[in-house]
Amino acid sequence: MSQPQLTDLPTVGEHTAQALAEHGFHSVADLAAATIEKLSAVPGFSDARAVAIRQAAVQLLEQQPGAETPTPKETSIKKDEKKMKKDETKKKDKKDKKKDKKKKADKKDKKDKKKKADKKGKKKKADKKGKKKDGKKKKK
Repeated sequence: MSQPQLTDLPTVGEHTAQALAEHGFHSVADLAAATIEKLSAVPGFSDARAVAIRQAAVQLLEQQPGAETPTPKETSIKKDEKKMKKDETKKKDKKDKKKDKKKKADKKDKKDKKKKADKKGKKKKADKKGKKKDGKKKKK
């Protein structure tokens, strides 16, 4: 039985296979042994896509009878998973900070508008107090 090709992997077409080859990944075995950092260096590969492609490569090789699967060390896989979780947490934190900042800005805008409205209201009352019933201003 022949070795599986890069294009045998799900979501890997000719264009992606060419990009992988340009970055030194010429076989499914190369992908199975790669680290997330190295795969993420390929244009169009996020950490999540790198993990998915590597897992698909490992599974495809495991299906081959008598094939030895060159996989990265277990500690490397765990580090990659921790890094992905950490990156996701950072992204959430950034989004939360942006939301908080926007809420504060909106709240400040509301306060500023209210202050302006209060000033206008006070000014109108003062103008009314300063006028006689006929609409002319009182003399002091």
